[in-house]
Amino acid sequence: MPLYRQAGIIPAKRHVVFRKRNGELYHEELFGTDGFSGPSSLVYHLNPPTLVKKHNSPYSIRPEIAIEDNLQARSYMSINVAPSDDYIASRKILFVNNDMSIGVAAPGKSMTDYFFKNADADEMLFVHKGSGMLKTMYGSIPFEYGDYLIIPRGTVYQLHFDLGDNHLLVVESHGAIETPARYRNNYGQFLEHSPFCERDFKMPQNLETHEEKGDFLIKIKKRGLIYPYVYETHPFDVIGWDGCSYPYGFSIFNFEPITGRIHMPPPIHQTFHGRNFVICSFVPRLYDYHPEAIPAPYHHSNVDSDELLYYVDGDFMSRNNIQKGQITLHPAGIPHGPHPGAIERSIGKKETKELAVMIDPFNPVKITTNALNLEQPDYYKSWLPQLI
Repeated sequence: MPLYRQAGIIPAKRHVVFRKRNGELYHEELFGTDGFSGPSSLVYHLNPPTLVKKHNSPYSIRPEIAIEDNLQARSYMSINVAPSDDYIASRKILFVNNDMSIGVAAPGKSMTDYFFKNADADEMLFVHKGSGMLKTMYGSIPFEYGDYLIIPRGTVYQLHFDLGDNHLLVVESHGAIETPARYRNNYGQFLEHSPFCERDFKMPQNLETHEEKGDFLIKIKKRGLIYPYVYETHPFDVIGWDGCSYPYGFSIFNFEPITGRIHMPPPIHQTFHGRNFVICSFVPRLYDYHPEAIPAPYHHSNVDSDELLYYVDGDFMSRNNIQKGQITLHPAGIPHGPHPGAIERSIGKKETKELAVMIDPFNPVKITTNALNLEQPDYYKSWLPQLI
């Protein structure tokens, strides 16, 4: 995140003496990615963030790959994923490549007996169902239906849900998840033509400094394993911090769509990008206003990227018989386009109420056994006219 933030109490300069009232030093931690060159924050703890009391044996959550190579249009009812009270157990990876993994989660309870840290990847959690609070050492971020939560790798966090019925789209990225550079000027400020601006983000608020000591379990994900670490002090013992690396939220409803006289290509919907992938938001918007415009998208060949579309709500105008929580996978190498009848249906329409998240990985994804359990096997035939 290019926006500088500051919270709590910090010293006047970096890396200088900063003492508590009793004369003891606060403990400074540099938290950042890309070595010492990427976005970072300086965080000031009451205690050293290194006080490990014990660690238990790691266990694997690596997904089982069912299909290494795919050249078939596929569809999955992710909303049918089995819920689990435990947050980590509820996360089911459906697709994976060397840059990222994509999955869903249906956690039934809040994380109250442990904390989670993904040391492998930045995370994007899209909230399809549920609401609550993301708690971190930087402060808390309230979330609700339609929110993206961007969590830099290595961030220790807890999710506290208001209710037990929750459904999340989960993206893990082995590179930073960022807003598109074309929306920002050389100083990081969002430009006037950007579909969102600084006012639209949910920043960490209400910094709480925890002084407790005891046994604090942090489950750390690294290379597909969970390492249970027990620390002596609460991980949110932060008195202050500043910098440009921190979690934040963004509501899909704050994305202001770009429209035109004729059909606009998918890059106008781009919201984030990572290493070798982009994330786009399809939101309610006016249709194209040329008198002879065809609002439905034209047939196009996925040559450079797979396309995954997660359907959130509304009537997605280019598809037939689509349900909330459904995921379609259109692989690189073969063309796809509107379902039969969709082009004619779209002509003359003035607006759409569709809501969806699109993920385009530029390297092919592998398909896991978790995905096979949710698959609709005949989706690849859905362009045949007799299936209208």
